Amino acid sequence: MKTKLLMSVAALSLLGASSLASAQEKVTFQTNWFAQAEHGGYYQSVADGTYKACGLDVTIAMGGPQVTGRPLLLAGKIDFYMGGNMLQAFSAVQENIPVVIVAASFQKEPQVLMSHPGEGLDTWESLKGAEQYILGDEGFQSYFQWMITEFGFDPAKRIPYTFNPAPFIANKKSVQQGYVTSEPYAVEKEGGFVPNQFLLADYGFDTYATTIETMRETIEKRPEVVKCFVDGSAKGWYNYLYGDNKAANEMIKKDNPEITDEQIAFSIEQMKKFGIVDSGDTEKLGIGAMTDERMKSFYDKMVAAKVLPEGIDIKKAYTLDFVNKGVGLDLKK
Repeated sequence: MKTKLLMSVAALSLLGASSLASAQEKVTFQTNWFAQAEHGGYYQSVADGTYKACGLDVTIAMGGPQVTGRPLLLAGKIDFYMGGNMLQAFSAVQENIPVVIVAASFQKEPQVLMSHPGEGLDTWESLKGAEQYILGDEGFQSYFQWMITEFGFDPAKRIPYTFNPAPFIANKKSVQQGYVTSEPYAVEKEGGFVPNQFLLADYGFDTYATTIETMRETIEKRPEVVKCFVDGSAKGWYNYLYGDNKAANEMIKKDNPEITDEQIAFSIEQMKKFGIVDSGDTEKLGIGAMTDERMKSFYDKMVAAKVLPEGIDIKKAYTLDFVNKGVGLDLKK
């Protein structure tokens, strides 16, 4: 009798475990580039089971130059996509594409301008005296147009950026674009000096970045999935920045074998130093925070710079329903 009872209990336990496993909803999150520390919060929540704890079995699909994420989102091949900044989201509204930003993992876009120290280019204002600005097409057509309108930078000094730091290193009177988590590291390694770094966000380029995008239909039909993913990502970022991130970093290196521990450590330190993920509104509202005021401020600047037209209903580009609830604040060490 006792043996039968134990067998029944074991069977019920297995049934419960099976039910729990089947309750895990499979979700795919597509990043927009090769795995790196800038994706650490998402990898962290896969590695430590944070997503699973609220019912999601999350697969991170690595992006890259040959991967176009948003069409996959529109085709229903993925559930969430890592967006860039709000320019793409506002343009999507203009084109009647029903994607919605549900969280902003980065409070500041990590875009910087770099200059050589001690060459008369040590302040934001003095950058206007540079001989040349080494900028990619995307940057020239977006934030540099704002710099022209807002500060009077000279577009005639721009030369194309080919993602090679050699021209910048060679010309001490030049200024080059970069991500604060990446290019300064490359310049230090190849050029042997630490460049001045001017984070555009600190001078008024106040877009959110590394956003979480999903389809409007997903929000309407699967709001609990969206909530779980947004909350889980916020907790993941706290744990990644302030806790034990070894397992997440191992996953990142597995997906992207070319990245080094040194590069990962540099990127994490830069994200902390410049408040890329956790600063400003996140201190009270939690990581992922967004506000209507910030959205309008950035949109108005882009209209003034003629990067975007007037009349876009920008509130269609995002929702505040899943953020600003202080999720994960208790995890910050």
